[in-house]
Amino acid sequence: MPHLTSTKPSTWVTDLHIGLGVPGLAHPLVAPAEWAELARPGTPVHWAVLDVSDGPGSRPDPHCLQAAARLHTAGVRILGRLDTAHGARSFEEVISEAHRYVDWYRVDGFLLDRCPTERTALPEIRRALTTLRALRDNAHIVLGHGTHPYPGYAECADQLVTFSGPWSEYRWSQVAEWTADYPPDRFCHFVHGVPRGHLEEALRVARWQGAATIWFTDRTDRGGRGDPWEAMPGYWDEIVSRIGTGVSE
Repeated sequence: MPHLTSTKPSTWVTDLHIGLGVPGLAHPLVAPAEWAELARPGTPVHWAVLDVSDGPGSRPDPHCLQAAARLHTAGVRILGRLDTAHGARSFEEVISEAHRYVDWYRVDGFLLDRCPTERTALPEIRRALTTLRALRDNAHIVLGHGTHPYPGYAECADQLVTFSGPWSEYRWSQVAEWTADYPPDRFCHFVHGVPRGHLEEALRVARWQGAATIWFTDRTDRGGRGDPWEAMPGYWDEIVSRIGTGVSE
């Protein structure tokens, strides 16, 4: 049975090198300093999501163009956010937005946010990924499930977000047994509400469960009324120093 969970560590845990996946900071006009931080030398960012206006927007945004250019210069991979609405949005809508991301911001890949998890939705996701890879050579594809999906999704994407939620749930979470068949660089965890004093514990959970790309923050969703990912964590320097090659000044 593929969805049984386990408290056993990933068999790949000794090879784990954690880096950051940024799920979507606030617009660069609102958070220019945060976007500048991502381009600092030595910051261990695997990728950063650009969400202009619930997608690429209707026209090129000069502030986002500038932020994207800075990250490209720094060698940081940029992903465009495509909302699949758990499979409710049409193939044509999603691909149209992907075209705009590539044409305007030269993105390196895509995060398919609110990605469905069911086996029945897998053929349509595969169809979308085939088209996205034809649109952008070497596209890095992340499927934003937020939980463990049907295992077949791991065969068609570069990475899966298998946890997205609060620290109160993450600290007691278990990993699906089938994930042990894949290396940690296939999995991402996004966790909000992580207190500074529990940061090392959160990193241990990620290592134990075999997730190489993480975003931990002390910001919260304010009971579902806010976006915990839109600002840097208050302990940004500390988390960079723990997992990266240097501390931002």
